[in-house]
Amino acid sequence: MDARFNLYGTAVGMKFGKLITSAGRATESALPTETRELVALRVSQINGCGFCADAHTKEAEHAGVSRTRINLVATWREATVYSEAERAAFALAEQATRIADSSEGVSDEVWADAARHYDDERLAALLSHIAVMNAFNRLNVVVRQPAGDYQPGQFG
Repeated sequence: MDARFNLYGTAVGMKFGKLITSAGRATESALPTETRELVALRVSQINGCGFCADAHTKEAEHAGVSRTRINLVATWREATVYSEAERAAFALAEQATRIADSSEGVSDEVWADAARHYDDERLAALLSHIAVMNAFNRLNVVVRQPAGDYQPGQFG
């Protein structure tokens, strides 16, 4: 499969890509790498972004996340390999990604659970990370960015 458009081959696309990547780096010190990569993978699965699912599967593995934890992300509710904090992050990521599916966007219950596990700085980082992932997913899905060739650390 070929991309329908080389977004990052344009000056605007390249500039936007660099800026959104930079915005995503703001979350790096506030959240554990495993949480960031697993949440990125879950958001990418929901949005059907093969490129990002490929990238974050490989980045998670490169960071030392076990194959079991990576493979069970889509079924996190039934899996026993995630902490309560990770479960809260997955629930928030799912509702924030599917924001139009509910009249309240993110439920008070999901918000309270996330706030119970993450202080304000970490909660801000988690929300920002979810937003950045949704932005990248939408760009890559629209241009049909192919998956499979990503190498860990490819974007620095």
